Amino acid sequence: MRASGILLPISSLPSPYGIGCFSAAAYEFIDRLAEAGQTYWQILPLGPTGYGDSPYQSFSAFAGNPYFIDLDALAEEGLLKKEEYQKLDFGRDEQNVDYAKLYEHRFPVLWKAYLRADLARDADFQEFCKAEESWLCDYSLYMAVKNRFNGKCWGDWDEDIRLRKPEAIERYRRYCKEEIEFYCFLQYQFMKQWERLKAYANSRGIQIIGDIPIYVAFDGSDSWANPELFQFNEERRPVQVAGCPPDAFSADGQLWGNPLYDWKYHEQTGYAWWIRRMERCFKLYDVVRVDHFRGFDEYYSIPYGDDTAANGRWQKGPGMKLFRALQEHFGTVSIIAEDLGYLTDSVLKLVADTGYPNMKVIEFAFDSREAGNYLPYNYPHNCVVYTGTHDNQTLAAWYDELTQEDREQAKAYLDLPEECSRESMVWSFIRLALGSVADTAIIPMQDYLCRGAEARMNQPSTLGKNWRWRMSAGEFTSELTQKISSMTKLYGRENR
Repeated sequence: MRASGILLPISSLPSPYGIGCFSAAAYEFIDRLAEAGQTYWQILPLGPTGYGDSPYQSFSAFAGNPYFIDLDALAEEGLLKKEEYQKLDFGRDEQNVDYAKLYEHRFPVLWKAYLRADLARDADFQEFCKAEESWLCDYSLYMAVKNRFNGKCWGDWDEDIRLRKPEAIERYRRYCKEEIEFYCFLQYQFMKQWERLKAYANSRGIQIIGDIPIYVAFDGSDSWANPELFQFNEERRPVQVAGCPPDAFSADGQLWGNPLYDWKYHEQTGYAWWIRRMERCFKLYDVVRVDHFRGFDEYYSIPYGDDTAANGRWQKGPGMKLFRALQEHFGTVSIIAEDLGYLTDSVLKLVADTGYPNMKVIEFAFDSREAGNYLPYNYPHNCVVYTGTHDNQTLAAWYDELTQEDREQAKAYLDLPEECSRESMVWSFIRLALGSVADTAIIPMQDYLCRGAEARMNQPSTLGKNWRWRMSAGEFTSELTQKISSMTKLYGRENR
């Protein structure tokens, strides 16, 4: 079935409180999607973010980001007074998230809501904590202890708690009892609000495409609480870490620093942790996009302590053994394989063997540095086409930055006139994606808005300016909705 959707992170929604959240604007966006004939809303990972603010470096593979909790909804519950948060400075620029001010002001407000909640008598809260006990206890303890160490990663904690000695665990559970409950409360509110929003989306015929990183962060509860899952030494220090090798885009490669999995251990457990993780994902999302899918075939292993990724080596991943275990547990599931980058024959075979749709990116089709069959005439039906992703430049800025040779190729392919407005050019590429044979087409909201470089979401291997862009209130107009709807119908992708 042909379908289409829009990529817009939760953080990029309009909001008067510094960052997009599960607020009225989210419901309005869903309404626009439905009016535009869309089937999917794709978002970025929902986990709590740490240093660098990347949703791909989360404190937990299971928890949700407290920044997304709608303060107005808490006020409606009687847990907040509007004057307690409406005049706070969450950032002056409505099109950019100010994470420093969010961190400074959001948690004190949420603490007030926690103190007003009568959790001892809240049966739903008690039931939630019991149902999510397998990850919630470790996550809430991790965050509370992390605060006691002034935000330091667990690798820099005192040895007794770093190594999770039983007496240390018990001592910190006593010392941090209230704060632990606070973090449980945040997850309860996150999940309650998200389930309500997702149910509304589904009622309007919109499915949520979630996004999960292949790796977890070292600064997170998963690696601290489950060291056996990773390539750690006896002192629970990483032996090797994750990244990508040098390529045409990065001479030194990308040093992500995530701990690598001990795949032999995972196989011995029947991939139990991965099954639990995917159970959580399918509770949160209708479709799951798995980031860096090639890492399941071969993963890039960099010696811990190196300053760049140059000395890394490819190692064999779990391959189909993991996906057979998932299939045996779940049956048929909706997964998108993010297989971008340099693809070997073995990666292509793994994607084909799983049967999952893979990704095609229009921008890559006209970039002579990017090897791959990204021109639309090469597409199979079973794929998802994007004009660009969260890691790419917006279409408008990308076209401006093309080499003369690549621009001429694009102009010839799309039959663009010599004099072409930015809007006409952008919509020509959108047409190319929507008109392709790909079963699914996803367009970033920035491209529908014809925005430039100021709206780029992320530039890999950089820090300081990423994950900040936000759509302004009223920017997704009824006129734009109708234009998207018309083109969706024209190319047979309307959600009926």
